Amino acid sequence: MKLVLLGTTGYHPCDRRQTACFMLPEVGIVLDAGTGMYRVRERLATDELDIFLSHAHLDHIVGLTFLFDVLYEKHVKRVTVHAGEPTIAAIRDHLLAPAVFPVALPCEYRPLSGEVPLAGGGRLTHFPLEHPGGSTGFRLDWPGRSMAYVTDTIARPGADYIAAIRGVDLLVHECYFDDSMHSWAERTGHSSTTNVARVAREADVGRLLLVHVNPLPGVHDPIGLEVAQAIFPQAELGVDQMEIEF
Repeated sequence: MKLVLLGTTGYHPCDRRQTACFMLPEVGIVLDAGTGMYRVRERLATDELDIFLSHAHLDHIVGLTFLFDVLYEKHVKRVTVHAGEPTIAAIRDHLLAPAVFPVALPCEYRPLSGEVPLAGGGRLTHFPLEHPGGSTGFRLDWPGRSMAYVTDTIARPGADYIAAIRGVDLLVHECYFDDSMHSWAERTGHSSTTNVARVAREADVGRLLLVHVNPLPGVHDPIGLEVAQAIFPQAELGVDQMEIEF
């Protein structure tokens, strides 16, 4: 299974990164629809598309408004947006308010409830995360492979969501701040490097991919990757257009 990183930052795009968007092209799945969503078009290889949204903050949903171009001249018979009911309501009432975006999107909406069957014989489960306004994490399982996506939350040892991600082959986890900004991470509902690595170690995952990093620093490594690797050696920093086999 291949995961393609279409957007690996949070808050706003920058010259190096678009905001949160991750795609599994073989099974027509997108995780979050940030500004990297426009890149789905070149990867779209299925006639059905399932988009799973973690929450309604703009850097995770604004790419829904790109769907007309994403689908242009593509033979896609169904697009479904899966999200919590408050997120769906926020999209309909605010993102798609007539004064903001006056055209209905070419998709259907499905509130998250229980397990969701996935193409290829897989299943998706979801779990709550700690973040202002709420956020949702996802675990995706297929026979012989698994991954979890955890974004916009406070990583800390003993966190409730660790049980939900335990043992996955690949953990994609936000790491917005380096350790020097740990207190700010907790104030804003985000994660810092050491605690994310500790979560990966406690959850006994196979690999850790650090994403949703701060777009502001003009450096190649905005979160101190070596700090994470000292705790969890299988940690990697995600960059836009990276492809991960798991």
